[in-house]
Amino acid sequence: MSLQLTPIDRAKYAAARRAVDLVEDGMKLGLGTGSTAAWMVRALAERVREDGLRLTCVATSARTGQLATELGLKVVTLDEAGWLDLTIDGADEFDTDLTLIKGGGGALLMEKIVATASDRMVVITDASKEVKTLGHFPLPLEVIRFGWQSSRMLTEELLSAMDVMGTQAALRMNGETPFVTDEGNYILDLALGRIGNPRQLSLALNQVPGVVENGLFIDICDAVVIGFGDGRVEMRDIASGSVEHEKIVFEDEDNIFRDI
Repeated sequence: MSLQLTPIDRAKYAAARRAVDLVEDGMKLGLGTGSTAAWMVRALAERVREDGLRLTCVATSARTGQLATELGLKVVTLDEAGWLDLTIDGADEFDTDLTLIKGGGGALLMEKIVATASDRMVVITDASKEVKTLGHFPLPLEVIRFGWQSSRMLTEELLSAMDVMGTQAALRMNGETPFVTDEGNYILDLALGRIGNPRQLSLALNQVPGVVENGLFIDICDAVVIGFGDGRVEMRDIASGSVEHEKIVFEDEDNIFRDI
């Protein structure tokens, strides 16, 4: 029985399929984390099976690494791989400058390290993630567990002087206990509503004692691939200013789940 994908999943898969077309034999790749990135990992494994690509992959989270390994991809650490050719990842929000909010899946620290250790970062997403002004999606802030309440208090005090609408910082939970990242840290989700100056905010947040990293990705993303439920994709390259449109044909929707 063929799997019936929802329109949002078809959009994510279309973007993922287009992005993995950028992958060439012998590349060293960064693999993102999240629902859209999971589609990319499956599409990448399909290309490896069909085209015999030889790739070295670095995962941005334990769950991405597990999925990639289960699908037959070669996964190593970033230190083992060295510099990467390309990172493909999702985003929670992006604007026209390709400034991103990431970290909804809790992997923002490793995602930022891997993306900045790459020649190129391509974001895959659906059209709902594009915004005129960042901030509707809560901004994740990774903090160490020691003194996290002090870090939250200092963060909220700082936000009162920033160009944002809200100042509340909530500890992310996993059921009855705090969510813990792969690095053993907590995440504060900042309900900002609007971020008037992402660059200023990012610099200020990273000065708060106890803050490890924030989820603003500035001057990191090079291109975005936007998927739509009917299989259309739009690819925008910020360096060249080019915009490309294609249509992905869904031939066998359950093919990418064959080895899961």
